[in-house]
Amino acid sequence: MAEREEDSSIETPADERWLVIGGRRWRRTDPSLPDDLVKALKSHLGRGRSAVRTAQRGGDAAAVAAARVRVGLAKRGLGERGPYWWDEPEEERRRRAEDALRELDALDRG
Repeated sequence: MAEREEDSSIETPADERWLVIGGRRWRRTDPSLPDDLVKALKSHLGRGRSAVRTAQRGGDAAAVAAARVRVGLAKRGLGERGPYWWDEPEEERRRRAEDALRELDALDRG
């Protein structure tokens, strides 16, 4: 547990943790993730958001739920949902992101 405390002692300024849009606070993407991993996760996030809109317009509740699974996985991988990324060791954060990407890629094959 000492390692976790040591890792979380690295101060991340609040403005690097949160983004405020329209008075609402949103968690930022984990800045420690490699660019190629972020790019892949954001691609899934964009496709998921698009699929949610399309399914909602079509009134397809099952498709909305499936698309939201993709959005949720991508956001967890990016560190925007789930445990606060700044409280986790960097290795654990990267593993979480890689696991999320594997699950997302499996959805495409599934």
